[in-house]
Amino acid sequence: MPDPRHSPSSINATDTETPETPFGYRHDYPPTLLAVFAHPDDEAFSVGGTLAHYAEKGVRVVLVCATRGEAGKITDPSMTVTDLGAQREQELRNACDALGIPAPIFLDYHDSGRAERVRHDDPLALMNVDVFELETKIRAIIEEVQPQIIVTFDPHGGYGHIDHLQVHRATSAAFFSTGHLPKPPQRLYFTALTHAVAEQIGRFGNDLDPTVYGVSDKSVVVRMDVGRYTDRKKAALAAHGTQMGPESRMGQMPPEQREAMERVFLGGENFSLGGSRASVPRYPLGGLFDGVDFVMYVDD
Repeated sequence: MPDPRHSPSSINATDTETPETPFGYRHDYPPTLLAVFAHPDDEAFSVGGTLAHYAEKGVRVVLVCATRGEAGKITDPSMTVTDLGAQREQELRNACDALGIPAPIFLDYHDSGRAERVRHDDPLALMNVDVFELETKIRAIIEEVQPQIIVTFDPHGGYGHIDHLQVHRATSAAFFSTGHLPKPPQRLYFTALTHAVAEQIGRFGNDLDPTVYGVSDKSVVVRMDVGRYTDRKKAALAAHGTQMGPESRMGQMPPEQREAMERVFLGGENFSLGGSRASVPRYPLGGLFDGVDFVMYVDD
């Protein structure tokens, strides 16, 4: 179950005496965005600008992180870290502060790692967890916070990380298995790299096939222009010091290549549609909440 220290109830203060707010939503059903990811730093790269944007608009943002990134690689040799999980938990808290969103909810699983760091024998490593157990935890959070919008990884997990795939599968399943709730989630979105962006990333040393890990432009249902949140997103990325050090892929890039990479990730964030219980009034949509029942003006 969610850690009670970071319970979504602590950010669920609503005034039931007044039926509506200036944003046009019901007080008993405030606009809420639930983002579910696997490791600290996943949020900053893929949706940091979007989370900052909606938090600034008055949307209640709930970030769930399945692990604390215990099996990550420390990319800053100047850092002395005795407990990487605790360090990365604090880094995520700092990143949330930079984005202007509440502290995250941790599901208390372990990072499965990659390459030589894969934790085959750890029963709490996300790769070894029953996906239905993971879905059950996510379902409980959905029932408590009642989000209209859920955002998670695309079906390829960004770049194929097993933990990303587990989170994608469990979160997608939870969206569909909570349809019976009195206030079920209205839309499920996946983070999306277009083929063009995936090709650009390939030029930076990533060998992913853009036709597999990218999506066509017609698959993008929401394009978020988050350029005004560039400084916040940079600050959130910098907060993940163990992952953004001089020995990270970004840290080893020449300045001009790093600038090009930042342009790819900082200015815009794209989403494809994983499921919807709300009408889709246009395609592409004007924002994640466009056309969602009981929520007006958020994407105006």
